[in-house]
Amino acid sequence: MINLGIIGTNWITHQFVQAALSTKQYELTAVYSRHLEKAQEFGAKYEGDIAYATDLETFFGLEHLDTVYIASPNSLHFQQAKQGILAGKNVIVEKPAFSTPKEMDEIIHLANEKNVYFFEAARNIHEAGFKKIADYLPLKDEILGANFSYMKYSSRYDQVLAGEVPNIFSTRFSGGALMDLGVYLVYATIGWFGMPSEVHYFPRKISTGVDGLGWGILRYETFDVTIQPGKIGDSYLPSEIYFNSGTLVMNGVNAIEKAEFHDREHQEIDALAITAAENPMAEEAADFANVINHPNDPAWGLRYEEWIELARNVNQVVYDLRINGGIKFDADNEDDF
Repeated sequence: MINLGIIGTNWITHQFVQAALSTKQYELTAVYSRHLEKAQEFGAKYEGDIAYATDLETFFGLEHLDTVYIASPNSLHFQQAKQGILAGKNVIVEKPAFSTPKEMDEIIHLANEKNVYFFEAARNIHEAGFKKIADYLPLKDEILGANFSYMKYSSRYDQVLAGEVPNIFSTRFSGGALMDLGVYLVYATIGWFGMPSEVHYFPRKISTGVDGLGWGILRYETFDVTIQPGKIGDSYLPSEIYFNSGTLVMNGVNAIEKAEFHDREHQEIDALAITAAENPMAEEAADFANVINHPNDPAWGLRYEEWIELARNVNQVVYDLRINGGIKFDADNEDDF
C-alpha cells in the first residue's frame, strides 16, 4: 500500500486523492497546509489515521509517508519536490511540474540519485483515449497538420479585473494560460508527434504580465501544429488532426471522450471506441502506483523512462514558447531574455 501525503488542499487535490483511493493501491496518510484547520477540513472527508502538518520539515519527516502529491502554486513545486526527494519520498508533481528546464533537470537527476520516483501529473497522456489516438495515427508523412484548442474562462480573472494578482495569473508563481491549460496541448503534440524543430508563441498578455490566452505554432518537417490555450475566454472548438485521406476530430486533447475520423476518400465517418474514466485522474494514479509497486519490472521501468523523457521535452518546449512570447517569470534567469 502506498502511503500518500498531499500538499495543496484545493479541488484538484481532492480529485487526485479520490482517484488514488479508487485504485485500492493508496492510503491517504498525511496532509500539509500552512493552516491546521484547512488541513483537518481536507482530511475529514477521508477515512484512516491521517497526520497533519503545518511545516514542511515535519511533513516530510513522517517516516511512514513514502509518496507525496504536490499541487501548490507552480513556482513552489521545485523546492517542495526537492525537499521531498531529499527526504527519500517519491513525488507526484501536478503539471506544470517546473518553471524552467534547469529545475526539471535537477529534479530528475536528484530523483535518480536518491533512488526515488518523480512523476509529472499530466493526466491526459495516461488516458486510454490518448493511447487509442496514438495507435490510430498514420505515418508522419501522411499528416498535414493539427489544431489543438483548450480555452476555459477562469473565475480568478475576475480578481485580475478588480486589480488583484491571483497565483494562476502571477509571474511570481509562474502562471498564465500556457503554463496551465497549454501544458495539455503541448503534451498531446509531443506525445503524438515528437519534438518540433522550432516553436513560436503569440501571447495576449494581461495586466499581470502573463498570457491570458495565446496562439502557438510547433513546426515539424512536413507539417505544423497550432495550439490555442486560454483562461480569459471560452472555446467550443474541437481539436483536429489532418491526414492526406481525411480528418480526425476529437472533443479535445485534455480529456478525450469522443473521436471520429472523417474519411474523405470513402465519404465515411469512423467513430473510435473510447470510454473515458469517471475520474479523469484515475488512470494516471494507477500508472504511478504500478511503477512504485513494481520497481523490478522492466516493462514498467521502460514506461517510467518514457514519461520522464516526455516530461523533460514538454518542459523545454513550454519554456521555449514562453521565452519566444516574451513572458518572464521570477524563476527565470536574467540571461534568458
